[in-house]
Amino acid sequence: MAGQMWINLPVKDLNKSKKFFKEIGFTLNQVPGNADDKASLVIGDKNVVVMLFPESDFKKFLGNSISDSANGTEVLFTIGTDRKEEVDEMVAKVMNAGGIIYGKPHDNGWMYGAGFADLDGHRWNVLYMDMSKFPAE
Repeated sequence: MAGQMWINLPVKDLNKSKKFFKEIGFTLNQVPGNADDKASLVIGDKNVVVMLFPESDFKKFLGNSISDSANGTEVLFTIGTDRKEEVDEMVAKVMNAGGIIYGKPHDNGWMYGAGFADLDGHRWNVLYMDMSKFPAE
């Protein structure tokens, strides 16, 4: 577990959220953590784990209230890609899985990305950066 990044998210419907993240390319984490009351998923191959908890369970260890993601954003998660096409592929998967695209794919010359919200309104970016085109300072 040392060196891993764990993102813990509250969800309204664990089964629907687990299905959503699997459909957009996350994989089930093959460690203890997948059960009827939580899900552990992995993003890519960089040791980033997303844990999904029903809101009622999340509140128990949080110590305060859960932010209302329908009315504000506390954090923005970004998923890096190796190619522009992967951004477009992720956008298509998110749309097919029931997510919301809040930022259509766009290109600013060295960066190509899009933004989406998952089923619970958590905001995510998917981003490709071509560092060879990064503007000189």
